[in-house]
Amino acid sequence: MNTTTFSFIATAVGLIVLAFAHWLGIDYFFFAGYTILQFIVLATAWNILGGYCGYVNFGSAAFFGLGAYSSVFMHNFFPMPVPILIVIGAVVSGIVGFGMGYLTLRLRGAFFAIATLALAVVLQTLVVNWQYLGGARGAYILRPENIAIAGIQVTYIEYLFVLMLALAVIALTTARTIERSRLGFGFATIRDDEVAAEASGVPTLRVKLIATTLSGAFMGMAGAPFPYYIGYVQPSSAFGLEYAVNSIAMPMIGGTTSWIGPLVGAVLLGSAQQYATVTISSAVNLLIVGLMLVAFVIIAPNGLVGLVQEHLRGRRRP
Repeated sequence: MNTTTFSFIATAVGLIVLAFAHWLGIDYFFFAGYTILQFIVLATAWNILGGYCGYVNFGSAAFFGLGAYSSVFMHNFFPMPVPILIVIGAVVSGIVGFGMGYLTLRLRGAFFAIATLALAVVLQTLVVNWQYLGGARGAYILRPENIAIAGIQVTYIEYLFVLMLALAVIALTTARTIERSRLGFGFATIRDDEVAAEASGVPTLRVKLIATTLSGAFMGMAGAPFPYYIGYVQPSSAFGLEYAVNSIAMPMIGGTTSWIGPLVGAVLLGSAQQYATVTISSAVNLLIVGLMLVAFVIIAPNGLVGLVQEHLRGRRRP
């Protein structure tokens, strides 16, 4: 299946999901669906660097928060439509991702992970002390109740749901295209043996910089609509630990070697968290992540996709 066909199918599935959500007419479905789609984008973005290249990145919250506060800055400076803010968030986070990669990609393993985690702390501290962005008290974003799309009046949360659905389709299509391209093979050689890849002529630093830039850009895109979704944003929520934890756990649960792994993990884990939020409390979300991650590390160390692939290979053997 080529990229054009996949894009068409992914878009068709997205339209079916949108039609189903609109048919239900339940506002909470859009709120919960937006969060799950947001995690699909985040998990897919993390997997570009963490899964394809093998560089474990704990800086997801940094890029997500950077995208969110890019929107806050533009809202205060010169208000713009959310789609343009998404593009701005992608550019800002992509540039920071490139800079972070250039400074840290010579590190490996725990050293690289700690460096990316430090980025989130630095950016959060910067925002806390920047009064133009609301500082420690946070910032309110006033949004309309309804908005017209192609002459049809819809609620604003449904509008944000549509935008995040489009982002999820774009992210998944990009990840699948990379996976089957020369760039994807370059990522795989770095993940398997970076020294051998360098000796074979793969420009490892350039390839890794592409990965950090793309990963950061998509995370920034996921964060850009966040202030309009929640209506009030503060540093502790935009740079929250749950974004770093979920964006790692979801690809590991689904499988890190394929584009479909982050999708499966995000839908499974995101749905469980939304159910727990309604029935118990949002405070148990990180507990759910921990329990599911431990279970899948024991039962399916290569994720659900890897488990299915192993099962299919076993059935083909005589």
